Amino acid sequence: MLRRLAFLLLLSATLAAQDLPPTRTVVRPVLNMHSSASSDTDVVSQAIYATRVGVLEQKDGWTRIRTPDDYTGWVESSALMSRAGAPYGSGKDVVVVRSLFAHVYREDNVTKHAPLVTVPFEATLERDSAPATSPDRWTTVRLPDGARGFIQHGDIGAPGQTLTVDETIALAKRFLGMPYTWGGASSYGYDCSGFMQMLMRQRGYTMPRDASPQARWSGHDGVTRAELAPGDLLYFGASAERITHTGMYIGNGQFINATTHETPMVRIDNLDDPYWTRLLVAARRIKS
Repeated sequence: MLRRLAFLLLLSATLAAQDLPPTRTVVRPVLNMHSSASSDTDVVSQAIYATRVGVLEQKDGWTRIRTPDDYTGWVESSALMSRAGAPYGSGKDVVVVRSLFAHVYREDNVTKHAPLVTVPFEATLERDSAPATSPDRWTTVRLPDGARGFIQHGDIGAPGQTLTVDETIALAKRFLGMPYTWGGASSYGYDCSGFMQMLMRQRGYTMPRDASPQARWSGHDGVTRAELAPGDLLYFGASAERITHTGMYIGNGQFINATTHETPMVRIDNLDDPYWTRLLVAARRIKS
């Protein structure tokens, strides 16, 4: 027992000595991450409401953060909140937004007041112990700023659910017509790799953020065009070394993607289209 206690104390001291970065919680529905500490610089990705992020650096009202997918960027410090005690959403009693967007209200009524906040798909919220007056329709949640809110059951689900390939394709089609957004990683607007990363996350896989690293990811194997099956990932570019776009094959020669080609949105395209045939350089299948 004494030996085990000594080991635990040593481990605790070692972790403390590593000076692990503090964490903050995102309190905007969608938070743009910039390449530098200025809104005049390009957006590299996004973090969504209630996401816990690591703090790497701070200056002039800006904070450089690291998201759970190991991506870094600069955000406005005012969009982050610290919290005493356990980080927000770290407990087991949480719900995940499954609608494309969801309103959180100040009471369990949609007509009395405007929503407190409208959060995107995948936002994770803590349950609150206070009961709703209509528990068959409403769930009570506690927001990162401590406010109590109410969200309808039809907008949420349990965490940790993973989808089959067919379910993932059905989910992807729910986003058809949503705008393409450079750096987008939320239901407010995805870019191509953000869209694919989200879909693979629903299948239970953590994939890199950008298209070229995704193509090199060790979690899938290469397949030929003749071997394509629904759920396979497609990579496009000038060459295999210069991949700039990605999508997911859905069968019958079609794939779904967030694209700027012709109409900037999530759409279904045909691989036989000469534009896409010319650019297709790789296909991948998740390892079983």
